[in-house]
Amino acid sequence: MKIGLNGTGLVQHANVAKIVAHAQQAEADGFASYWLAEHPVGGFDALTVLALAGQQLQRLELGTAVVPTFPRHPMVLAGQAQTTADALGVPLTLGIGLSHEVMLAQLGIGFEKPIRHLREYLQVLMPLLREGAVETTGVTLSATARWFARPQRQVPVLVAALGPQALGVAGRLADGTTLAWVGPKTVREHIVPTISTAAAVAGRPAPRVVATLPVCVTDNSTAVRDAIGTGLSLYGSLPSYRAMFEREGVAGPADVAIVGSPNAVADGIAALGEAGVTDFAASEFCLTPGEREATRELLKSLL
Repeated sequence: MKIGLNGTGLVQHANVAKIVAHAQQAEADGFASYWLAEHPVGGFDALTVLALAGQQLQRLELGTAVVPTFPRHPMVLAGQAQTTADALGVPLTLGIGLSHEVMLAQLGIGFEKPIRHLREYLQVLMPLLREGAVETTGVTLSATARWFARPQRQVPVLVAALGPQALGVAGRLADGTTLAWVGPKTVREHIVPTISTAAAVAGRPAPRVVATLPVCVTDNSTAVRDAIGTGLSLYGSLPSYRAMFEREGVAGPADVAIVGSPNAVADGIAALGEAGVTDFAASEFCLTPGEREATRELLKSLL
């Protein structure tokens, strides 16, 4: 299992320089990848930030985790992703996701038939990124287009998929999945079998499974978990994550965070690899400078 970092904790600062510096340090420390989210109403474009960060990097894979699909036509997102990839000297992976009904409501965008939307979205997006051409007609998304130039660099696509239908679509049409708030039991018993079966039936390669969870090396686990439970309580109420917590047998976000002694954190990360995660992108959630230093050192020791 490869180890990377997720810089999403910095997104609310909306500070390009901070994220560029964070990604540079991730590369200097030897991590394999760096991932960045985009909030539907945050006003901070993940691909633009990664395009700028990549100018300062030599090898670090960059990825979005994730860009919401509903606000962008797949032709537009494909063009932006390919342009970003062409501007980079490092690999780019495009993570996409449906987001959540409550967030899209802030944009006046409906959330009807999300699985159909996801399937039609990928039927436009994937041919464009692979061949630079598409001809497909869907119920809500269609495209007939040929780019000026065939893509010179491949941009793999991961889908934030949790339910069985979304995992099936991801396995058949995309290159894997990117997960948040999913524990090892759920990965082992639900995520990996479902997406892998769908990929195999479609004759596709074994899917990539990228997982992100909060991580903190600390001697005050209670305080850290309380802060996660309070500050990130929204995720515990969203239906798609709620279903994953129930599968895992936990109450909410604080319970799947990987928090504790260096050995406990190392064991928690290892459990994800044993469950079938191919890439773990740690989201460092620390309350003190000492915790930040200890957490980074532990993560570096696992590389």
